[in-house]
Amino acid sequence: MSRTAMSTTLNPELLNLLRSDVVAWNARRDELSDAPDLHGIDLSGADLAGANLTGANLVGTDLSGADLTAAELGGADLTGANLAGAMAADADFTNAHLTNANLSGAVLTLSFLTSTYLAHAVLAGADLSGAYMTGAYLGEADLTGARLAGAYLAHADLTGAVLSTTDVSGADLTDVTMPDGVIRA
Repeated sequence: MSRTAMSTTLNPELLNLLRSDVVAWNARRDELSDAPDLHGIDLSGADLAGANLTGANLVGTDLSGADLTAAELGGADLTGANLAGAMAADADFTNAHLTNANLSGAVLTLSFLTSTYLAHAVLAGADLSGAYMTGAYLGEADLTGARLAGAYLAHADLTGAVLSTTDVSGADLTDVTMPDGVIRA
């Protein structure tokens, strides 16, 4: 979500709709004039597969264990959100803000994290196999034990990131800024 975009605090009816019927939520979401405000809400374990959360304010939201498969989260603000153990395969996080977010153990295979801001995020043990992370910023992120096999990281910035036991086999590391600040050609 752009820092200047408007957001609409959800009424309880819309929040219940999001939790119970993603197809109906998506139809209603298209009618909202502003991005939804879901900051600090507990959506842990929720089935949000395919949900349109584009541009949403999800600051501090608990999405641990949630199913976000193929969800649309482009431009969303997930600063400080908890996505530990979430299933987010094929989800779109393009241009999202995940500063200080906890994505430990999350499954993000084939997800779109292009130009996503992941400063200080915890991705320990996360599976990002085949993820599209071109131009992502992962400064000071913890990728301990993460799986980035076959991920597309061209032009990503990993300055200060922790890559201990991280699997980057087959990853595209073209012009990546490595943890020590050196650009890999």
